[in-house]
Amino acid sequence: MPQEHLPFALPDISEDEIEAAVEAMRSGWLTTGPRVAEFEREFANFLGGGDIQAVAVNSATAGLHLALEAIGAGPGDEVIVPTWTFTATAEVVRYLGATPVLVDVNPSSLNLTAASVEAAISPRTKALMPVHFAGLPVDPAVRSLAAARGIPVVEDAAHAFPADDGTGPVGAGDAAATVFSFYATKTITTGEGGMVVTRDPALAQRMRTMRLHGISRDVFDRYRSTAPAWRYEVVAPGYKYNLTDPAAAMGLVQLRRARAMRDRRAAIAQTYLDAFADLPVDLPARGGREVLHAWHLFVIRMRTEGGRSRDAFIEEMAKAGVGCSVHFIPLHLHPYWHDSLGARPDDLPVASAEFERVVSLPAFSAMTDAQVERVVGAVRRVLT
Repeated sequence: MPQEHLPFALPDISEDEIEAAVEAMRSGWLTTGPRVAEFEREFANFLGGGDIQAVAVNSATAGLHLALEAIGAGPGDEVIVPTWTFTATAEVVRYLGATPVLVDVNPSSLNLTAASVEAAISPRTKALMPVHFAGLPVDPAVRSLAAARGIPVVEDAAHAFPADDGTGPVGAGDAAATVFSFYATKTITTGEGGMVVTRDPALAQRMRTMRLHGISRDVFDRYRSTAPAWRYEVVAPGYKYNLTDPAAAMGLVQLRRARAMRDRRAAIAQTYLDAFADLPVDLPARGGREVLHAWHLFVIRMRTEGGRSRDAFIEEMAKAGVGCSVHFIPLHLHPYWHDSLGARPDDLPVASAEFERVVSLPAFSAMTDAQVERVVGAVRRVLT
């Protein structure tokens, strides 16, 4: 009998998250309230506290949009973005009327490099948006270059919690803002949601205002304040990007489990690294000794001597009952970005070539040892 299909990813949810969400619902706070405020405080503390401020939002896409808006990106500006990312990283640039400038990536890490950024800087460059692909932090030299050129950095850390680039936790450095994702498949989840962190109080205040219609007082503040609850001022044309209390309650539990879940993913990754070392695949970069990889994804790359294309490998794995995925289809290969930016495959040769080889294997923290061994066995049967 065929085994039950193993999905590419599943959330790691315990009874504690379920109970926390139910308790929040029973409290009467269904929108942004005390649990969101607590989640923001605890998240900032997780990264080291001090002057770090955290702003909870309903998606990482919303967080990226808010961060770029807060630094003043707009029409006529350019924002440097790696082509190796999900479309959200670039689409938020378009939301503001600015232009994404796509750059190629390092063939080992699939992260952008200081050299690729340097070549893309122009007088119109407003910001840099590095992506910590798969949970491997971008080389700190990229931030150093941006700082030397006076370019604000908005980090897309959707894959990178918790992670450390060797100089400190991702999100605790000198970026203008860092944005984390709590989507259902991410390293911690609230179902949908995200968090923006910054050390700049003015940026934090602007993002808090803009996440809820440009209103000068948070919902929670309006209902707990001694001032009239109905009195508020709209100071800008904002958005509807706030997180709910039931989601934040779930996030608080996930935050307490974050290190243990990261360690489980790291253990799965090590099992794969050992098991696949003799196969005709290139294994993912791990970073230096001081780097803490979040292992959101485990991405292998097919070699030509393996005798199977990426697509054929995925089909064979599906027949074996194991779900795989591809991260990412580079932006310049999508019709909209290709047509609107005029980006050709030859302009971004590393990403164009590596796309044909990449496969993401199941590597989520809720996997059992038996499921991990299923993946190992399937990969080895397909490739040997």
